[in-house]
Amino acid sequence: MYTYLIRRILTSVLVILGVSVLVFSIIHLVPGDAATAILGRQKVTAARVAELRAQLGLDDPIPVQYARYLGNALRGDLGQSIRNYVPVSKAIGEQLPSTMALAAAALLVALVAGFILGIAAALNQGSWLDSAIMSISVSGMSIPTFWLGLLLIMLFSVRLAWFPSISSDNSFAALVLPALTLGLPEAAVVARMVRAGMLDVLGREYVTVARAKGLREHKVVLDHAMRNALIPIVTFVGLQTAYLLGGSAIVETLFARQGIGRLAVQSISNRDYPMVQGVVLVVAVIYVLINTFTDILYTVLNPKIRLK
Repeated sequence: MYTYLIRRILTSVLVILGVSVLVFSIIHLVPGDAATAILGRQKVTAARVAELRAQLGLDDPIPVQYARYLGNALRGDLGQSIRNYVPVSKAIGEQLPSTMALAAAALLVALVAGFILGIAAALNQGSWLDSAIMSISVSGMSIPTFWLGLLLIMLFSVRLAWFPSISSDNSFAALVLPALTLGLPEAAVVARMVRAGMLDVLGREYVTVARAKGLREHKVVLDHAMRNALIPIVTFVGLQTAYLLGGSAIVETLFARQGIGRLAVQSISNRDYPMVQGVVLVVAVIYVLINTFTDILYTVLNPKIRLK
């Protein structure tokens, strides 16, 4: 087990290092100049641009800039925004709780709706209910996130006036529509996976034996079928959790909600290199940690799997 954990940690470190190299390289290959972006459209001389580049260290070779950034990151210093001159770690720390709350709410929507629909479809295989649920899930998977968000705004904000269209605070009402927008497409995927897993498990001999013993159907489904049907879903849920964190940019922008996704979009537009690198690095670390936790949880749910 310890060998497995050490191997996973080393792999995670290499992945994070690779992500930092890739993002750093791509950002610096994009046409444009950070100094010019900071100075804006005002009339500036070439000398002023050169002076600002020297202050920001942009005249140094790319490997030197990356080595300086990586060394500071290892000490917990992700640099300073070249747009508003605030520490990157502070800016991310202020925005991350909002994104975490959105991702958690969206995951709750996806799991609750997905499991209910998936189990209902599996227990009524071949019926009109099964066909309806599967049709809805296909539609949910096909709808673009931004379009779904606009539909929800038109219905619940414009027509019914139940929830605000702009998520400018951390209230529950302001969280509902963004969470539904981000979570419902994932609920459709979860529903299909739960249905497939339940159908596979419900046909097993131990489920038949449990029913033959006279156990109530809900005991058979929850205690015997559900536990084993969860095993292939755990990995998917872990990956989707990380996706919800990284895929929140569209939803946060659509609903004008604060978060690291919106922060990343604004930073890319402003060519704020340190901020973009910091956001991507933090998301990558979270992604790797979630995947490691998912691998460990997978072995807990399935005793037949042993860490080697």
